[in-house]
Amino acid sequence: MEELLPPVISFHFGLPEAGLLRRLKAVGIKIWGCATTVAEARWLAERGVDAVIAQGAEAGGHRGIFLTDDPVRDASKQIGTLALVPQVADAVGDIPVIAAGGIADGRGVLAALVLGASAVQVGTAFLVTPEAATSAVHRAALKTATDDGTAFTNLLSGRPARGLINRVMAELGPISRDAPAFPTAGAALAPLKAKAEAESRSDFSSVWSGQAASLAVEEPAADVTRRLWAEAEALRQHFL
Repeated sequence: MEELLPPVISFHFGLPEAGLLRRLKAVGIKIWGCATTVAEARWLAERGVDAVIAQGAEAGGHRGIFLTDDPVRDASKQIGTLALVPQVADAVGDIPVIAAGGIADGRGVLAALVLGASAVQVGTAFLVTPEAATSAVHRAALKTATDDGTAFTNLLSGRPARGLINRVMAELGPISRDAPAFPTAGAALAPLKAKAEAESRSDFSSVWSGQAASLAVEEPAADVTRRLWAEAEALRQHFL
């Protein structure tokens, strides 16, 4: 990273040790960290992050949980974006807050800004864009996604992550104490995943998705970005 000099490095599951962070900051790289609770946000702020990503429970993919010895147990305690963002904003003072989770159109963008966020992070809405490396079975599953069609699971990686409910999650239960430790769980399912995907089925695949997947529109990523901001700006002018 010291050679590539990206303007920002964003960390999940906490932060590297302090010495590495000092090296990144010394060359002008901004540090962002993901928080799923107010306590995690404060922990990040105390270590000098330049922005806190407040990841609400609606978000697809891996939870950024890190201040717990048992993230599997604590997945059930995850806080929604609407409740998390303003509390994190109050807790970290002048540090910018980036809202993530369940944001897939201009309504969500404006709501996050009103709640105290400085920006938003959008994930699932970009998974159906032509630029995304989303697999064919993942894209197909997203096209039929519903608001109640996801769950937290540790079966596919060993850590809690929100994804579309598929066969392995339905038959084994989405959370299991028997799942291999992160990040090795996927290897156990790899042969089943390959066989199912060859038959265009996502039965054993990591079909990560947030709860707002049905709002995603198949269009180029640049158009998604422009549309979300245009929608938010139109709503701001109307309501505010």
